[in-house]
Amino acid sequence: MSGDRPRPDPAPGPGAESTPGIRRCGVLLHPTALPGTPACGSFGLEAERWIEALAAQGIQVWQLLPLAPTDSTGSPYSSPSAFALNPWLLDAEQLVRDGLLRAGDLQGLPEGRWDRLDLETAPQRAEALAARLASRQPSWSAAQQASFEAWRRAESHWLQDHCRFVVLKRLHGQQPWWQWPAPLAHRSRRALRALDGEQAAGLLQEALLQWQLQWQWQRLQGLARRLDVQLVGDVPFYVAHDSADVWSHRRLFSVRRDGSLVTQSGVPPDYFAATGQLWGTPVYSWLLHRLTGFRWWLRRLERQLQLVDLLRIDHFRALEAAWWVDGQASTAIEGRWHPSPGEALLRRLRRHLHRRAVGGADVPLIAEDLGVITPEVEALRDRHGLPGMKILQFAFDGNPDNAYLPANYQGSHWVVYTGTHDNATCIGWWNGLGEEERRRVEVCVGGPVHAPGWQLLELALASRAGLAVVPLQDLLHLGDAARFNTPGTSSGNWEWRLLGSVADLEGPLRGLGELARRYGR
Repeated sequence: MSGDRPRPDPAPGPGAESTPGIRRCGVLLHPTALPGTPACGSFGLEAERWIEALAAQGIQVWQLLPLAPTDSTGSPYSSPSAFALNPWLLDAEQLVRDGLLRAGDLQGLPEGRWDRLDLETAPQRAEALAARLASRQPSWSAAQQASFEAWRRAESHWLQDHCRFVVLKRLHGQQPWWQWPAPLAHRSRRALRALDGEQAAGLLQEALLQWQLQWQWQRLQGLARRLDVQLVGDVPFYVAHDSADVWSHRRLFSVRRDGSLVTQSGVPPDYFAATGQLWGTPVYSWLLHRLTGFRWWLRRLERQLQLVDLLRIDHFRALEAAWWVDGQASTAIEGRWHPSPGEALLRRLRRHLHRRAVGGADVPLIAEDLGVITPEVEALRDRHGLPGMKILQFAFDGNPDNAYLPANYQGSHWVVYTGTHDNATCIGWWNGLGEEERRRVEVCVGGPVHAPGWQLLELALASRAGLAVVPLQDLLHLGDAARFNTPGTSSGNWEWRLLGSVADLEGPLRGLGELARRYGR
């Protein structure tokens, strides 16, 4: 594909709930787990083949995790940017096919492992690839140059400060922004002007990198639309303390001038955590968000909805009320519930998206409503017609009124999963069950359990839920060595990758397609 071609239309197609009565099925697979490239999966040929493989079997949904840059552990839920794309996902071969690099430019790139996400090599490879991209930029055609400049202007509201943030982190040995020299930490206009001049080459390199990431992703979007595969994304509720967003919009967050947290996020003590969970991210200064018409939130969500058709909001309950903890606290015990203006924000978002014709008049969101959810949270979700989530691994505690049992789903406005990225694989889950829990599962599936993932999948497909999603690991009958994330741990997560190639998945995907059609999906 020539780099001279015009940019694809960034507006997303219709969301998964835009056609009432349609029953769909999908697969959860993050692009970092795609095979075929060193260090990390990419937006290249294997991603195209994945979309084509789904479409060939009538599977209509690809669910992803956040596409944002990750933290040092590889987590996309603690990102240094709420707007940027993960540089590790840029495909080198696609840059050659688009005429932006030459084949020889790929020689000497860091490679790293192919069987796991390589947390050490992936950022090195991305930076080296960006440097080669910037070195070739002067030789691009006038049309390519104009295309980049037009995109850069259109995205300037987030792009400029993101590029500054990345360059400054590099210049200061990855120290957090509050440890930079005061003029830069406090965004002195003189200091920023000097930075823009002295580091123009580095800033250009970061902008080019984000431009091509978006271009490559939009190529995949175009393919998915043509093949009727809908893209379901994910957005964390909070943003990282050490992020471009907090640095550039400090007044919108509970952060002091010196960078310390006034109030931080978390969840209260419960059966699973005697001292609660402390997340260390700043909470929102909601009064200022209201006074600005929720402009930052609207831009954030609109940006994400340019990239996907339907968006899951992680920790949705915090839109109704959130657990606020003192910024210097060491546990979450002394926190308090603080109301959030979710009703006002969702109303404003509905009007905003309708005016811009993004996803029609409905709000194309999924509410991640797991855990202890109050009637007020459910009412907020239901007033705006948002699908909630059901996890089958949570269904077998012996309570006949368990909300995750398929027999208890009220209506079809749900997304049901065998498990999510935070769960054990179904084999790992099954292996950890006691005899009584196993007996309950066997009663529900109608016989002995021999393939937990597939048997839970059949329950999901047969349920009333409008959308049923299965992690690829469960389709492949993989054990917990393939688990993607274990909450509360900081190592060994996010690293699983598919071995071989997407072509090897024809059998499991055909099985899913056939089973889905049996249940009217």
